[in-house]
Amino acid sequence: MNVKNEFSKHANDYNSYNIIQQIVAKALVRELKGSPRKILELGCGSGQVFKHINWEIEQYDAIDFSQQMCDLHPKKENLNVYCMSFDSEEFFSLIKQRQYDIVLSSSALQWSQDLNKITQALSEITNEVNAVLFTSNTFKTIHHITNKPSVILSNSQIQEAFDKYFDATFETINYKLKFDTKKQLFDYIKNSGVSGNSNSLSFQDAKRLYKEYDLDYLEFEVIFVKAFSKS
Repeated sequence: MNVKNEFSKHANDYNSYNIIQQIVAKALVRELKGSPRKILELGCGSGQVFKHINWEIEQYDAIDFSQQMCDLHPKKENLNVYCMSFDSEEFFSLIKQRQYDIVLSSSALQWSQDLNKITQALSEITNEVNAVLFTSNTFKTIHHITNKPSVILSNSQIQEAFDKYFDATFETINYKLKFDTKKQLFDYIKNSGVSGNSNSLSFQDAKRLYKEYDLDYLEFEVIFVKAFSKS
């Protein structure tokens, strides 16, 4: 199952299972300085960031590759929701002639196939990017038990991509999400979408993981990025 299908499959359940995503989306907006009026958001999902925008906007372009997520996103004047991948040429063509006060992204860019290409493109259309990304240390104990590496970007890969085109600062935060039962914990993994795509476990691996995972919480690592134009 690819990443797009993983998020689309659980779109209707997403708001019940994306607790960490909601926390970091709220924090992302809370940290903004001023009230930017022309905004691009990458990986808008069902609107976790947009619902915290409580000032007048001139233009808000929101991008997400899941049609189901886009359908769930709030609708409002001056808001445009585009169903496309931020890795696609369609996306790069869309933004090429545009300028934004700020680019926002919450819990999305860690899935990029080429974050360097995205940060380069963003450096040409905005002077500021505020983003939060999960890192490969999310679910690190699970990856250790199953001996399957994370499919998302590492902390160092993320920093390198932003440092290349922006003057950026980074803050890494670790979260632990506790559960009453092991079943609730594994249901969360399945329904949150954070587990990603490819390294799906065999029945034997899944059985071993269920037996050996002795923590009552899941581990999440996120990196907050504040990036400003070098020019």
